[in-house]
Amino acid sequence: MENYTMEGRTYRYYGQEAPLYPFGYGLSYTTFQYRDLVLSPPALPVCANLSVSVVLENTGQRDGEEVVQLYLRWEQSSVPVPRWQLVAFRRVAVPAGRETKLSFQVVAEQRAIWAQDWRLEPGTFTLFAGGQQPGQQMQAPSEVLSARFTVTGAARPLRGC
Repeated sequence: MENYTMEGRTYRYYGQEAPLYPFGYGLSYTTFQYRDLVLSPPALPVCANLSVSVVLENTGQRDGEEVVQLYLRWEQSSVPVPRWQLVAFRRVAVPAGRETKLSFQVVAEQRAIWAQDWRLEPGTFTLFAGGQQPGQQMQAPSEVLSARFTVTGAARPLRGC
């Protein structure tokens, strides 16, 4: 085998074609609504971590569990990267009619790209939070929120942070 590229071989590199059963696919006996996605800080140095919070509300009539998923997308990169990458997830039980605020930490290593070694690059990124992958079509409604943040500074090797 001479071609080691992952393009077209795994769901993260399919391009515009969606997998039949993507990560997080499934049904629930209740409904959930996401709101108040906050990224802090909205502009961070290349080696810094990103704090994320989102509010999840059970808008249905039954208690339920939701798998909250965070995905990261590079808006521009010096090398090919996945369409988006799962950077955090958490299963949360929420009683009917109640809400909970969730906090996550996206560490700098999760933004690293492989370019002969692991590197961190400045640029614009989009973070998605929801009960499914961005752009996923499914029978049960579940929205995905998104917000952008900027990484500033010069590109550097990950081990230099």
